Amino acid sequence: MKVSVEKPTSEKLKALGVDKWGTWECEPSTFDWSYDSPETCYILEGKVKVKTPSGEVEFGKGDLVRFPEGLNCTWTVIQKVRKKYSFK
Repeated sequence: MKVSVEKPTSEKLKALGVDKWGTWECEPSTFDWSYDSPETCYILEGKVKVKTPSGEVEFGKGDLVRFPEGLNCTWTVIQKVRKKYSFK
């Protein structure tokens, strides 16, 4: 199961409807997380490292990140993160 990270265009963000998604914030911390459904998120600020069974991925401000359903991982929030998210 792979986490994908990309730098989206403003057109792509508009097409996805990111401005209508929920917002989530988290202070620096480390926690385990499991995805019961796929999640797409757009990072508004901060920096995060996610450890998965297949490796580590790091992302931050301006990244569009997709997490697959069934993924178990550990989040390390390096700098306070604020993101828009959608579970679909």
